[in-house]
Amino acid sequence: MSFLSKTLDRVKPSPTIAVTQKAAELKRAGKDVIGLGAGEPDFDTPDNIKAAAKAAIDAGKTKYTAPDGIPELKEAICAKFKRDNGLDYTTSQVSVASGGKQILYNALMATLNEGDEVVIPAPYWVSYPDMVLLAGGTPVIAEASLQTNFKLTADQLEDAITDKTKWLIFNSPSNPTGAGYSKEELKELTDVLMRHPHVWVMTDDMYEHLAYDGFEFTTPAQIEPALYDRTLTVNGVSKAYSMTGWRIGYAAGPEKLIAAMRKVQSQSTSNPCSISQWAAVEALNGTQDFIAPNNEMFVRRRDLVVEMLNAADGISCPKPEGAFYVYPSIAGCIGKTSAGGAKIEDDETFATALLEEEGVAVVFGAAFGLSPNFRVSYATSDEALKEACTRIQKFCAGLN
Repeated sequence: MSFLSKTLDRVKPSPTIAVTQKAAELKRAGKDVIGLGAGEPDFDTPDNIKAAAKAAIDAGKTKYTAPDGIPELKEAICAKFKRDNGLDYTTSQVSVASGGKQILYNALMATLNEGDEVVIPAPYWVSYPDMVLLAGGTPVIAEASLQTNFKLTADQLEDAITDKTKWLIFNSPSNPTGAGYSKEELKELTDVLMRHPHVWVMTDDMYEHLAYDGFEFTTPAQIEPALYDRTLTVNGVSKAYSMTGWRIGYAAGPEKLIAAMRKVQSQSTSNPCSISQWAAVEALNGTQDFIAPNNEMFVRRRDLVVEMLNAADGISCPKPEGAFYVYPSIAGCIGKTSAGGAKIEDDETFATALLEEEGVAVVFGAAFGLSPNFRVSYATSDEALKEACTRIQKFCAGLN
């Protein structure tokens, strides 16, 4: 009899973390590797946020807090939702956790029973299906396509919903594609949800502030106020504030759901890091002036990567509306053989050969539920991106 839980047989380790670790190992071994797998900004945390953390340490704010966040941070979160999204929440409707991932996990653990289904549009962030499985639910994948710019249509959502559906997990701008839903596109989806009152919405808005070219971010409860009582609006400070390692995610929703999530968290990690919470207070309440110039750099990098990847043989790369990812198709590369002798059978063999032969680490599309593609994170320097894309062009030119 196995010592380990059978639950682990249903899930796999995070492919994005695996790629990052493999690239780091190759670097330590002396190989020249450019890592385009990590989903985090290369900018440092802003000075005002770091100063707030230092002040909290000096003030002795190093003790346990309430399991799901200090009142000051919950108040800042309520103010953020009102300011940015026109949504009114009280502090009793807010949960704070050690990253957005824990928020999502808590919500699924608190609500899913065996047989419950969760609709997940593909391409999806790698952890969504596995978290559903860990919580005992069944992921139902609704596959978008390049033809719809990787966005779920209303008809696809309608077809995916059954009487067993409990949640729709929604992410805009998207990881891995960067695709953002317009108000009109989002309204079409919320109209479907209004016809199915048993379906709740878990909206992952982590890339809200990383929106480009005039794209206007909106969130489901903002588009359709009637969804307010069955929506968990999830966000965090990781991406826009360059605070990935600080591990602060948050959400707002119905009090009964938030209380259930608090119960889960009280028996797992308990409170998020106290110092990180005080830093997040400053992130939300303090100056937002650095976001626009950071986004200008992301736009420049996005345009550079899209142009260079589209110049590579066999690759087609759409231009996304937000986040810091592109999700190019390698349909024109499948079935070919690399200069190093690797048979390109799918996007995983493509990514493996690219890393081994050219030293460029990307995440293969199957990890995100849609092939044949790969994800590039352009949250790194212009110089590294130029060199990486030049190597990708060389790799593709060598396929025959």
